[in-house]
Amino acid sequence: MSFRHNENQIALYSETGALLAEVTFPYTDESHSTVNVNHTFVDTALRGQGIAGKLMRELADELEKRELKAVPTCSYAVGWFEKHPEYSHLLK
Repeated sequence: MSFRHNENQIALYSETGALLAEVTFPYTDESHSTVNVNHTFVDTALRGQGIAGKLMRELADELEKRELKAVPTCSYAVGWFEKHPEYSHLLK
């Protein structure tokens, strides 16, 4: 499984280019140091396989690498960060 990392999105696409899963995180400030984790999506065909959790781990790695802080507003992201306090240093 290979996720595509874009500036404000991490996504999984099918071989035909259809979006299968994503997490989006637009900037919230002009300095581009904080992002809003505002959306997660997993296609119904892939649900129950841990894809959303893998997306969130990819996001955490991306935040670390780019030295970004996050404000989660998506309900899944809020819950994920609550269940994974080891990533709390990434929250603003």
